[in-house]
Amino acid sequence: MQPGLVQLTLTVNGERRAVTAPLHHTLLEVLREELGLTGTKHGCELGECGTCTVLVDGRPVLSCLEIPAALEGREITTIEGMESAAGLHPLQQAFAELGAAQCGYCTPGFLLAGKALIDEKPAPNRAEIVEALGGNLCRCTGYLKIYEAVELAAARMRGGRVEATPEALYGGA
Repeated sequence: MQPGLVQLTLTVNGERRAVTAPLHHTLLEVLREELGLTGTKHGCELGECGTCTVLVDGRPVLSCLEIPAALEGREITTIEGMESAAGLHPLQQAFAELGAAQCGYCTPGFLLAGKALIDEKPAPNRAEIVEALGGNLCRCTGYLKIYEAVELAAARMRGGRVEATPEALYGGA
């Protein structure tokens, strides 16, 4: 092996993946450049914007700050791993229905942070949603549709057949 490279076995989206990467690469770079999982986005690369959020063992982490070698044996979930054979995750569906994504660049980070919240707390209130998504920045929305989408998905995942209201869809009466 060439100097400066490391051989890793990472579990990404439920699949064990062998990868050879430069030792100095972050998880963000390995996911995008070595594994071709481009749903995780480059943002500030300083841990400030949340655009690169992925889940490690179900918890949100900023992949631009993570060293891949420290993640062997842990489960990494990217936005590509959120959809199942049954279709979109309820959170993805709610984002689409409510127009919670504008340009979409920040959306993978919001979706994964939202998924972690709902997995941990199936009935989060608005304050908990705001806090859980507080590390994710969006330059296109006012965040309201994002919060409403998390609420809608959480309600549906608890078993309720909740429909998006006209107020949520179109902003008021």
